[in-house]
Amino acid sequence: MPNELLEEHRGDLRADLRQGKPFASMVQEAHLNIGRTEAILQEGLERVLKPHGISAAQYNVLRILRGAAPHGLCRNEIRDRLLSRMPDVTRLLDRMEAGGLVVRTRDTDDRRLVTARLTARGSELVELLDAPVAREHARRLGHLGDEQLGTLIRLLTLARRPAG
Repeated sequence: MPNELLEEHRGDLRADLRQGKPFASMVQEAHLNIGRTEAILQEGLERVLKPHGISAAQYNVLRILRGAAPHGLCRNEIRDRLLSRMPDVTRLLDRMEAGGLVVRTRDTDDRRLVTARLTARGSELVELLDAPVAREHARRLGHLGDEQLGTLIRLLTLARRPAG
């Protein structure tokens, strides 16, 4: 983004938050911008998922298990692949199993190993949601060109790495 365009958009977050004072630093402003953007993107996704009775975390699990089909994954493998860290994946899987979206099976050799897999209903739901979720992604980010999206992806990747 050229510097003049960057300057044109500086202060947008302050206006969104109705904050009169400048941020303490550009690092703080960037951090808060990322958080605000994530919240807005999450709201849109939740709006798409709500009519289907699932949360964004449950949708994430459905996508993860679809990618791991037909073998499935254990709870810890699912936990490690989630976009947002969750302290209690077991309870999340309990709700999804009760809703008929996943099934868990205990290994016959090692009873401690429990593998989660999509049910037919879970598989159908994640397939059904592909198009509406893609439309929501396009609604929020589709106005950015490939070069801008590439830059955004690279910058967010860098931001996830610790400084120093």
